[in-house]
Amino acid sequence: MTDTLQRPPETASTPAVRPTAPPRERVAAGHPRDDRPTPQPHRLTPSGVVGIAVLGLATFFAITTELSPVGLLSTMSRDLGVTEARLGVVVTVYAVAVAALALPLTWATARFPRKAVLVTTLVGYTVSNLMVALAPSFGVLLTGRVVGGIAHALFFSVASAYATRIVPARLAGRAIAFVYSGSSLGFVVGVPLATTVGDQLGWRPAVGAVAVATAALAVVAAVFLPHVQGESSPHVGSVRSWARSGLLAVIVADLMLFAGHYVVYTFVGPYLTGAGLGEDLVGGALLVLGGAGVIGLLAAGAFVDRAPRQTLIVAVAVMIGALATLPFVHGSLVGTFVVAGLWMAANGTTGTLFMAAAIRTGGVSPDIAGALVNAGSNVGIAAGAAIGGQVYGLSGLATVPFAAAAIVAISLAVIVAGRRGFPLVGHAQATLSTSSLAVITSSVAVVTTSIPTVGRDRRGRRPRR
Repeated sequence: MTDTLQRPPETASTPAVRPTAPPRERVAAGHPRDDRPTPQPHRLTPSGVVGIAVLGLATFFAITTELSPVGLLSTMSRDLGVTEARLGVVVTVYAVAVAALALPLTWATARFPRKAVLVTTLVGYTVSNLMVALAPSFGVLLTGRVVGGIAHALFFSVASAYATRIVPARLAGRAIAFVYSGSSLGFVVGVPLATTVGDQLGWRPAVGAVAVATAALAVVAAVFLPHVQGESSPHVGSVRSWARSGLLAVIVADLMLFAGHYVVYTFVGPYLTGAGLGEDLVGGALLVLGGAGVIGLLAAGAFVDRAPRQTLIVAVAVMIGALATLPFVHGSLVGTFVVAGLWMAANGTTGTLFMAAAIRTGGVSPDIAGALVNAGSNVGIAAGAAIGGQVYGLSGLATVPFAAAAIVAISLAVIVAGRRGFPLVGHAQATLSTSSLAVITSSVAVVTTSIPTVGRDRRGRRPRR
């Protein structure tokens, strides 16, 4: 099979990602136990390609699960008899669970086989969505969201490390890129699609459909994901070492950006209807705004290796300007869409850039980097949703974007000051070809062309390379 995911040749400034050195054997009850992690393959195999595709789909549904209430807020509030401002807490409790549990759960499950852990998280998403879809009351719905937050706390940490272990070391960056492209597409496509289904059929069928999809994906993952051992001792580091490497600056800046973004995004449905959009058109509007996010996704892929610091500074500055401008154009639906499109396009670059920056600091192992960024992002989401709800309740939607812009400005200040975490010249880690359309389409091509190869391989013939 053609190695479509092949990176450009490595240079002195971009050495390959090396497999983790195996720990020493330890003796338990007089018998040696092999704690060495599963070795990485030397070639890109069909099972590895299919595994990366499954992980990408899983991140798509993970983000859709997390954020589907954003577009369904108005219909959910009417059905459950609570105000939109109060219902915003369903985003907050989910994020709080992730923020509190991401690092401890990742550390506690580090020794378990990765496949079992990841399938368990998909089952957790399924249970969460079912509880929400069938919830007879607001309290049951909140409980379902907490279950989803627990699954989410572990999922992204496992998925990022899993991706690097089932492909050759030289393709580790591409593997992470493809997995996180699923996250970006969940934000851009999954949430608007769930909102559209909710507008047409009701929010319960929309959430129920996500539950069915995650259940099916759990079965697929159990069948097709390659086996990967856990790690006996993941590198966690300390707050002091995080600060020295620049990782702490990345986490703080990411946290503040997510907080500012979600001050407004949690209530984007009511905000758009307040600008004159029909309630039944909110799903389509989010799809259009998600399309603007794709532009940011492409920009991230184009510049993350060449100018990550400069790209992030420009993107965050554009977010601040757009958020601060939103209240001045709120009387015009066209003006609101144009400015919101700039906001979403700029935000579309940031997830890729922050994750790449965290991994490139080298401060911790990749799964712990994923856990820390995951936790920081969700602290920001929880804080942003809570702040947005308070501002909305006290002074109405008109002032919410001003609060968001002020918080994102703090993120920009941290990025400008934190040169270790956001250097002008990239760290000497492997180039991460992050979520760009070219990576996504080439990876999908590999998956589709691998299907006949997988079939032949199961019949005992030698796979093509």
